[in-house]
Amino acid sequence: MTTFSQLRELHLEGNFLHRLPSEVTALQHLKAIDLSRNQFQDFPEQLTTLPALETINLEENEIVDVPVEKLAAMPALRCINLRFNPLSAEVRVIAPPLIKFDMLMSPEGARAPPL
Repeated sequence: MTTFSQLRELHLEGNFLHRLPSEVTALQHLKAIDLSRNQFQDFPEQLTTLPALETINLEENEIVDVPVEKLAAMPALRCINLRFNPLSAEVRVIAPPLIKFDMLMSPEGARAPPL
């Protein structure tokens, strides 16, 4: 990944990924990342260190907990899509008053439509 340090967008949807390599932190110019329809159980916290990141798509993963405080401190973040993740009730309650960006969530217990 360090070879592509000027990368602006990264589309890795539907690849059965469950973690990101630590080298993703070298993508200091990344503005958008699509990690939807993968197998993340933990939020990839390396993303919170990327200063230019505006959009994170983690739709249809298995994420329960989200580092709300770290996300709230991201200077450029505008939108994070967490639809169809089994988010904890705590995230659903704590996140909205702390964040200044759009956080897209499905109703509790909602399932993604079959493909």
